[in-house]
Amino acid sequence: MGILDLADELLRIILEYIASEPEKPISLERRAYLSQESFKLPPPPEPDQAQTIAAFRLTCRKFSELGVIHQFSRVTTRFSRRGLSRLERIASQPHIAGRVKKFSYMVPFFYVEGRERVQELLCTRPEGLGLLDVRHFQQKVNEQKEIIRTREDARVLKLATTAFTSLQHVQILRVQDREDGDLISYLRQHDELNHLVALSWPPACLHSAKTIGQALLESRSPCSRFSSPMLSPQSVLGAASNPPITLGVLAERLTCLELHFDDGTDLDIRMRQLSSLSKAIFTAAKNLEAVHIGFPSHRPLTLRLEEIFHNVKWEKLQAFGIQAWRLDADEIIGLARRHRETLRGLRLRDVLLKDGSRWNEVLPYLRDNLTRLDWVSLRRIDYEKHFDEQWVLGAEVPDDPLVGSDSSDESEDWEYEGEQEDAPDDHHGSGHDADGSDGSIADSDSNAETDEPEPLEGGMLHFPPMPDTPASITWCNCDGHMDSVEALQDDGIMVTNQQRKFWEKWVVRKNCTEHGQK
Repeated sequence: MGILDLADELLRIILEYIASEPEKPISLERRAYLSQESFKLPPPPEPDQAQTIAAFRLTCRKFSELGVIHQFSRVTTRFSRRGLSRLERIASQPHIAGRVKKFSYMVPFFYVEGRERVQELLCTRPEGLGLLDVRHFQQKVNEQKEIIRTREDARVLKLATTAFTSLQHVQILRVQDREDGDLISYLRQHDELNHLVALSWPPACLHSAKTIGQALLESRSPCSRFSSPMLSPQSVLGAASNPPITLGVLAERLTCLELHFDDGTDLDIRMRQLSSLSKAIFTAAKNLEAVHIGFPSHRPLTLRLEEIFHNVKWEKLQAFGIQAWRLDADEIIGLARRHRETLRGLRLRDVLLKDGSRWNEVLPYLRDNLTRLDWVSLRRIDYEKHFDEQWVLGAEVPDDPLVGSDSSDESEDWEYEGEQEDAPDDHHGSGHDADGSDGSIADSDSNAETDEPEPLEGGMLHFPPMPDTPASITWCNCDGHMDSVEALQDDGIMVTNQQRKFWEKWVVRKNCTEHGQK
């Protein structure tokens, strides 16, 4: 009996020893579901893994069909002539296109002013720009302009979303190669040159959101999940120029929506401008099972929660997350009350309670009324006054790079999602992304289709771990009274990391192996 005579099921098991498993959705009841808003990108795969799968698929037609799911369940492409050409090649092969479940679109900053004056800038002021190639920059500018003028990206995206008949998840990512990064940094240091060249993210985000949205709508794609870790409020307002019915149709299809907004200035004002639009979208999105809306950790939003969510109740909601928000206790309790019968996971990262509110009001309500709650994440929660005092004193509150665990002591909750894409000249190979400190995906080489990790600025906040206790030893320090609110020891002034980790377990009744089992 030869290997080709083996059942496909056995061959798939063998294949899994040399390849990562195809993407499997993270269950909503897992804490990992909203950890880092599902934007976590994995470490680079073993260097020979893509080559091994490629060689496996070239062996024969049967092996090619078995291996395709490991290569193309996730596809990533860049907004570039080369990237769009590769995406079109994938979409033109039904046996490959039908396997794609997740599509990540990596979009660079747009040259929005002085496109024709890039060469002038680089020729007149080269001393601060190192060894940048003037001709290469001009080529990038011309290519970007031509793609937009001819609507080549819109054509290819529609072709791809039509061909990706199993598509579940679309993701917009911001990509920044080193040369663009050097130019942006240089321009920030020389304001007098802004009239020559301006690179901007909002128009790039707007253009990509509109073209992808239109493609999903026209292709009647089955995609039901959308995420973006660096969304511009202006781009959302611009996309709203479409007829309301368009956004309503797309929103109705959604089961999962994960967005992280950012803006250099006036984030509160811009988000308030989105209030009526968010009401229309969230009202139409009746099938949502998971929602995350986040903001920069160092610029928490001050709008009331319902200015964004408008007292909407989602009958199927299982996981809800917000990040970086100044709130009153009754706002959190009100949203939890609406979803107390369905909610299984709750994420309140970087949430600051205003004066007059206490965490010992919020947490007991969650513990006593959210009977289905399996996990809660309270990373870096605090009180508004303490946060502001720390800021005045110069304590840095960086945005976490989109890496690492949502909870420093619960790494077992993590599942990683990565991107795969074909190599430049064939359909065998994978790309991997590194997270930039500003939320962008850092591209190590603007001509390459794979990326190497860039150094992270600021880094993660590392907290001392909780003492380990052998699992074989029954341990209890509650004396049977940990149900009491007093056990929280909330002073209404600040929240330590050790406190919040205890509070997470207390809310879901996992604080004590003897008395707190849920």
